Amino acid sequence: MSVNWGILATGSIAGSFVEDLQLHGHKVVAVGSRRFQNAEQFAARFGIDRAHGSYEALVADPDVDAIYVATPHPLHASNAKLALQHGKHVLIEKPFTINASEAADLIELAAKRNLVVMEAMWARFLPHMQRIRGIVASGVLGTIRSIIVDHTQDITDDPAHRLNSLALGGGALLDLGIYPVSFIWDILGAPDSVTASAVFKPTGADAQVAAIFRYDNQAIAVAMAGSDSAGRNIATIHGTAGHIEIDAVWYRPTTFRRYNEAEVVVETYRSDVTGAGMQYEAAELERRVREGITRDTVLPPSETLSIMRCMDEIRAQIGLRYPGEVATS
Repeated sequence: MSVNWGILATGSIAGSFVEDLQLHGHKVVAVGSRRFQNAEQFAARFGIDRAHGSYEALVADPDVDAIYVATPHPLHASNAKLALQHGKHVLIEKPFTINASEAADLIELAAKRNLVVMEAMWARFLPHMQRIRGIVASGVLGTIRSIIVDHTQDITDDPAHRLNSLALGGGALLDLGIYPVSFIWDILGAPDSVTASAVFKPTGADAQVAAIFRYDNQAIAVAMAGSDSAGRNIATIHGTAGHIEIDAVWYRPTTFRRYNEAEVVVETYRSDVTGAGMQYEAAELERRVREGITRDTVLPPSETLSIMRCMDEIRAQIGLRYPGEVATS
């Protein structure tokens, strides 16, 4: 069973997604934008058959099976809901939603309609991350004691930039911090407690956020996200019998090394990925559609919801709320 994709929005991330899909044989049949001219130009650029001048027209297209939502963060929930209501499976660009309440509503709606809804946390599905999960599960690292991971970039301070606009869900946490938080969840699962701190830009958007995750088994993880200075963008996993160092940029196709207790490199992994690697998340959604799977995956809806609840807790601790947001939960 082949899955026909429709692309909702025409920004840069949508372009990267389509490039990877077409490069690896996935079928993109339609694109929708609030302006027909944008959809038409995007369709011409990528050789897509149909351009729609509204999101409503895109999700109503009978030839589209799955929708990729690539709009700004505050629109994810409404756009995904529209697609689900029209019987489409949905892949939502990270972060899944603004808060856990929105996430829960989407997950419930998808379950009621027997549809797949999934967060496009593309790093989860990259080959090097699959290998790392295998290493951790094998026990060769011993008991995992700590994780340190950062996603820090030097992005413009222009208040009009989406990352500096609260109205667009801007800030380091949702846009950048979701990567290290999801990574920590992937390796250690949900923490028993989290403690967070942040500094802010004049627009009210968070410029830097640091969070410490504690576990009852004495493991500790540290996540750092920032938009006002570029860091190393590496990740390390430390166990009682060895550790892993993931090179920059850790959430993209990259290399890593596994060390034993004697600090000797016993494995070096080098990614061999064509394109940016977004095809893997698309392939996973297609697999779920074909096999009817909602839970047997590296990022089930229940885990996405758990992560969004943690993001809400971090925001509560640092005092961050977005315009029009009723409450976090």
